[in-house]
Amino acid sequence: MFTAADASTAGVTRGRLSARDLDAPFRGVRVRRDTDGDAPHGEDTPDEIARRNILGRVRAHALVLPPPAFYTGTTALAIHGRPFPDADAAASADLDVAVPAPHRALRRTGITAVQISPMLVHTTVRAGLPVATPASAWAMLAREHTVRDLVVIGDAIIRVPRDGGGRRLPDAQHAGLEKLAAAVSAGRRCGIAKLRAALPLLRTGSMSPLETDWRLSLIGTGLPEPELDVEVRAPDGRLLGISDGAFVTHRVAVEIEGDHHRTSRRQWVRDLEKYSDYATLGWDVVRLSAAHIRHDPSRGVALVRAALARRSWHA
Repeated sequence: MFTAADASTAGVTRGRLSARDLDAPFRGVRVRRDTDGDAPHGEDTPDEIARRNILGRVRAHALVLPPPAFYTGTTALAIHGRPFPDADAAASADLDVAVPAPHRALRRTGITAVQISPMLVHTTVRAGLPVATPASAWAMLAREHTVRDLVVIGDAIIRVPRDGGGRRLPDAQHAGLEKLAAAVSAGRRCGIAKLRAALPLLRTGSMSPLETDWRLSLIGTGLPEPELDVEVRAPDGRLLGISDGAFVTHRVAVEIEGDHHRTSRRQWVRDLEKYSDYATLGWDVVRLSAAHIRHDPSRGVALVRAALARRSWHA
C-alpha cells in the first residue's frame, strides 16, 4: 500500500494509479488487489475476523492520517485488541477518527470523524498508530453504545489476565478501574449518564464478554453476586482450577464454557480432571454455555439457583 502523492513524486502516472489492479480504500491511498494476506481462516472467531478487517483498513488509512488526529471508538478497540459488542457491525463500520478541538474533524468516505475537547481524552501510540487510550476510548464509546455494552467493554479493559500457568499478570492490564473513573469525571461529554451508570457495574475478574453477560444476567434475580476468576485449591495449596465465577461460601462454582471446551480434546480432558478434583473437595459445578446466557438467560439463572439451593442458600 502507498500514497498517491508518493507514487506521483516517484513518477507514476495518473493513469497507472487508476489501473484495475489497484484499490483506493481512502482518498489518496492505493492498495494492490489480492495481495492482502489477511484472508480469514476457518477457525477464526467473529472478533478475530472483524479485528483483521479493521486493522487492514487502518494500516491503509494511517498513510494519510493528518496530525493531530487519532483513532478512537470501535477502531481503537481493534488496535488495543479488545472485544467488540457486535463483531459483525464492527467489521462493516467506518473507521472512527477524532481530532482535539479546535482542529476540525475531516469528513471522508469510510471515516466517521468527531471533534473532542482535549481535556476529555488521552492518546497513546500502539503498533505505530495514534490512538485513544483504552480508558478514553471506552468513554468516547458512550456516544453510541448502551450501558450493557459499556460494561462488557469496560470489563475487558480492566481485567487482569493470567499466563498459561494461571499466574495473574497485573502489568498486562490495559487500564485500572481508576482510569475509567477518571475518564468519567473528566467533564461533560456525550453519553455521560450511561458512563456513570456503567462504572459501578465493572469488575476486574471477568475474562470474556460471555462471562460479563452471565454476571449481568443475575442482576435483579435475587441471587447473590458471584466472585469472579476464583482459584480453587487443595488443602495442601495445590491449584486445582480457576473458575469463572463462584459462590465460595456455598462451594458452588460456575464455568462459562465457550465452544473450545467441546472442540479441544486437551481442554475436555482438563475439564474432566478439574471437575473430579472439585467434587472431591465437595464443590458443586454449574456448567453454562452461550445458549444458557444469551439465548435463554432464565435457564442459566435457574441452574445456578438450584445449585445454591442444594447448598442451603435462600434469598
